[in-house]
Amino acid sequence: MHVTMIGAGYVGLVSGACFADFGHTVTCIDKDAGKIERLRAGGIPIFEPGLDMLVASNVKAGRLFFDTDAAEAVRKSDAVFIAVGTPSRRGDGHADLSYVYAAAEEIAELMDGFTVVVTKSTVPVGTGDEIEKIIRAKRPDAQFAVVSNPEFLREGAAIEDFKRPDRVVVGVEDERARPVMTELYRPLFLNETPILFTGRRTSELIKYAANAFLAMKITFINEMADLCEAVGADVQQVARGIGLDKRIGGKFLHAGPGYGGSCFPKDTLALVRTASDAGSPVRLIETTVEVNDDRKKAMAGKVSAALDGDLAGKTVGVLGLTFKPNTDDMRDAPSLDIVPALQALGAKIQAFDPEGAHEARQLLPDVDFKDDPYGAAQGADVLVIITEWDQFRALDLHRVKEIMKAPILVDLRNIYRPDEVRSRGFKYASIGRA
Repeated sequence: MHVTMIGAGYVGLVSGACFADFGHTVTCIDKDAGKIERLRAGGIPIFEPGLDMLVASNVKAGRLFFDTDAAEAVRKSDAVFIAVGTPSRRGDGHADLSYVYAAAEEIAELMDGFTVVVTKSTVPVGTGDEIEKIIRAKRPDAQFAVVSNPEFLREGAAIEDFKRPDRVVVGVEDERARPVMTELYRPLFLNETPILFTGRRTSELIKYAANAFLAMKITFINEMADLCEAVGADVQQVARGIGLDKRIGGKFLHAGPGYGGSCFPKDTLALVRTASDAGSPVRLIETTVEVNDDRKKAMAGKVSAALDGDLAGKTVGVLGLTFKPNTDDMRDAPSLDIVPALQALGAKIQAFDPEGAHEARQLLPDVDFKDDPYGAAQGADVLVIITEWDQFRALDLHRVKEIMKAPILVDLRNIYRPDEVRSRGFKYASIGRA
């Protein structure tokens, strides 16, 4: 099949490369000429494990193309995916749909013959209806169907998630779209992947509901961590104890400094706004957003406490800045709250991140960026782990102790065992553990 992906960002590029690997002919379109030139030259504008090889192999096979002009690709396509950004709108928290609607207008002008227009971007309930109205107004004679097909890709594991998903959700109102979508995902039938066909509005809400539930689960265990610290319990054992209950499950029960990233913050906020506008407030999610925002800001206090409340003139070494490991994504990362809060308390920051330093330099002023974790530890009064990159899990603690001004480690991801670190002569603080 011929597929066009409008938007060559994270979702569009990963989805396009995976569809090409399924055997379809895919063209990724983006207005950023520099990005397209880089992709054509074999460069990848984002860090995602395995994506460079997947793109290269499908370009070589003649199944994956990149362009700034959508005209030819859309005319040939059986399905055109909208995979543009939907950031939180300034001022009110609603999803900014301007890029989505602009894509819909462009598709309307270019499509030829029956075309399935698929919303891959995360959009509020009812967006598919608006896309249909936009296309119908511009092309009253056009033969098309608008479909919702939300993505459920975890950054750092996106290729695996696309090729071996828990489920594929497809929201349709026009039955002509069903066989097209079935054929697009036919390779997944070999893995017996559940493909759930629903109404379009239901599909749109499934995406928001899924992300809000996972965000709520993270926030729940973070609050349990605070309680564990207050009563002398161990949050990791609490998480295991409740996670073994199959009704609850162990995933997303890892206490830490709060969730971030490209999805959870903006999607929870957008769901709150949608629910409020519909007169059906989602109070659990409203509280989740509030608690998570407060938690990220409070983490500087935990670092300060490890230094007896005095950060003035002290050097803080920071390990990890991205919102999670195996990505270069800095969007709503906890570090964006923690580092400025530490600086406001008078601390000097030296930091290292394996992939996020380039973006972090634009977002975190007055930070001394180092080339490796030991550079971040050199001469520091305290070392703080914010992101749990694998290379931070087996640091040479003897070396770290020797190069630090004081052997104090604040582990906001609980990647070390307290007794082991303390036996090496460190003062050690973590999340939800005595």
